[in-house]
Amino acid sequence: MKIDLRVVKTKKAIWDAFFVIAAEKGVEAVTVQDIAKVAMINRATFYAHYKDKEDLFESIIDEFIEKFTTVIDGEMILIKRVLQMKKIEILLTRFYKEIDRDPAWAKILLEGGSAEFIQRKFGAALREKYQAIFDSLEVKDNVTHVPIEFIIEYMTGIFLSTLRWWVNDSKKEMTAEDMSQLIVKLIGNGHLTVIGLNVFYS
Repeated sequence: MKIDLRVVKTKKAIWDAFFVIAAEKGVEAVTVQDIAKVAMINRATFYAHYKDKEDLFESIIDEFIEKFTTVIDGEMILIKRVLQMKKIEILLTRFYKEIDRDPAWAKILLEGGSAEFIQRKFGAALREKYQAIFDSLEVKDNVTHVPIEFIIEYMTGIFLSTLRWWVNDSKKEMTAEDMSQLIVKLIGNGHLTVIGLNVFYS
């Protein structure tokens, strides 16, 4: 299928305009009129691509989530019902490096009221992408069954909050490798084992 370069160029202009404006005055304050002005298009062109500002924002979030789910291959991280923590660390490093190439948009997406919306979308995407993994896990705290939905909510909260800290850390005290190692150690040696998941470090 042939790619229409005009469409690609227009969408890029819209996205770039959104981020410029959001960085200046916040996501909530962005208007379609603002985007059209900065992108140097008319409002009709914007609406030819997106229903409204919320539709645009959701498309951007979907792209953000896809960066993660594309990198984290479910078949690699679970072998015989055991989570492979070293492989998760390697894959997380790839994701953090991808974010680090252009952290400005991650900063914008993870700020303010949009963070909760992203967490819900992120959790739903993980549930869909890794359905087979979640279905194969039986999580128990002693004898109490722990709902998978609780695990997803808990882990996405930890992941997104630490990611928000990292992209906003002006000193850049931790590299992508440092972040992935720390997250895996904290989660693998603590949270996952406490709730009864089997983990393995190769």
